[in-house]
Amino acid sequence: MAESTTTPKLDKDIFGVEVKNHELLKLAYDSYLAEGRQVGAKTLRRGEVRGGGKKPWRQKGTGRARFGSSRNPIWRGGGIVFGPLGNENYTKKIATKTKRVALRQALSLANKSKKVSVADFKATGKVKDTVKFLAAQKADKARRILLVVDEKTPVVLRSTNNLPNVEVIRATYLNVYHILNADKIIFGTKALADTTEWLKKEAK
Repeated sequence: MAESTTTPKLDKDIFGVEVKNHELLKLAYDSYLAEGRQVGAKTLRRGEVRGGGKKPWRQKGTGRARFGSSRNPIWRGGGIVFGPLGNENYTKKIATKTKRVALRQALSLANKSKKVSVADFKATGKVKDTVKFLAAQKADKARRILLVVDEKTPVVLRSTNNLPNVEVIRATYLNVYHILNADKIIFGTKALADTTEWLKKEAK
């Protein structure tokens, strides 16, 4: 396990973008969270609640209000009005170009905050070697570390799975959520090249 001997320069079109406001970053951040939202809640409409087939009392002559079913929404045990049905779509779609602009902004903010570094991670499958690598990068004290690799191999995953503060992500799967939440971002040389090629297409 070793670092690369030469440190590639960070492209200013990706890591040196001026961020005038954070509206686009918030949009991309919320979009990522919305795509992962689980739809678990489901309520029953009055027609789906079991029972209530018999009219509670006759239509006239009782002095009480007319009711056709005890599963009326205003009764206890009745159906729910306007509740979740379990098929809600909470995703927030944003254009691909817009996502890439937000990514460049997020990486620029991270670079400005001295969170970005470049070093080749040579995975051995042993966590202790990963800990040594992070210490060499002065990232061992960071609460959240984002390790950007060109390929998520089984060896890489074995080397990092038992480190709760380390998140491994492929270069072409970078997202605003992980970038903004990371205290330290370490790019591999090949991963940096892939990221630069991917995000520079529409940078100008």
